[in-house]
Amino acid sequence: MGTLCNALAVVLGGLLGMVLRGKFPLRVQEALMHTLGLVCVPLGLSMVLRGEKFLALLLSLVAGSALGELLQLEGRLEHFSRQLEERLKAEAGTFAPGFLAATLLFCIGPMTIMGSLEDGLGKVPQILYTKSLLDGTASVALGASLGIGVPFSALSILLVQGSITLLARFIAPSLSEAFVREMTATGGVLILGIALNLLNLKKIRVANLLPSLGFVALFIRIL
Repeated sequence: MGTLCNALAVVLGGLLGMVLRGKFPLRVQEALMHTLGLVCVPLGLSMVLRGEKFLALLLSLVAGSALGELLQLEGRLEHFSRQLEERLKAEAGTFAPGFLAATLLFCIGPMTIMGSLEDGLGKVPQILYTKSLLDGTASVALGASLGIGVPFSALSILLVQGSITLLARFIAPSLSEAFVREMTATGGVLILGIALNLLNLKKIRVANLLPSLGFVALFIRIL
């Protein structure tokens, strides 16, 4: 349900952007992003407060952050995105650049993974609903500048997030309640990092924290 909502938001936002070409002021876009950043704060806090093993949360974040920084996950993702986008802009017409730019923006990131996992585990997909608002807003701006390829990126969202959701649903019976609870708490910290980025308060390399979600399974067994 969360993925369908996300895809629909991108389609509607992209089409609206095409209609409103040049009529969507930058200050309005910034105001909307700041508002969504504020919304992410209570969402992240509510997720963090579900955790019961603070030490496991702390160690998972420390280990995950160290590994992510060593691997330079965020830098690699950004470099890959820029290279692919520049190549397609040089070789394709107007459809491909819009489709690619939107796909990279909407399908590569912490909220894609955490939101799809939350949805697949049978929880209310709060992260994907919030992501839908973010992506819908961004797709208006992208649609205004890059055209019809933007709403078609909803197909990529359905494929990527749908696959992760189905995988999570398949493995859900084998996951302990403690793991799901502490993974949710760890994901909440990442959501708070995204909130800081949206509010332009501090640049947090959130993608470098993604390995923390994997370390949760290790530390809840040890502690």
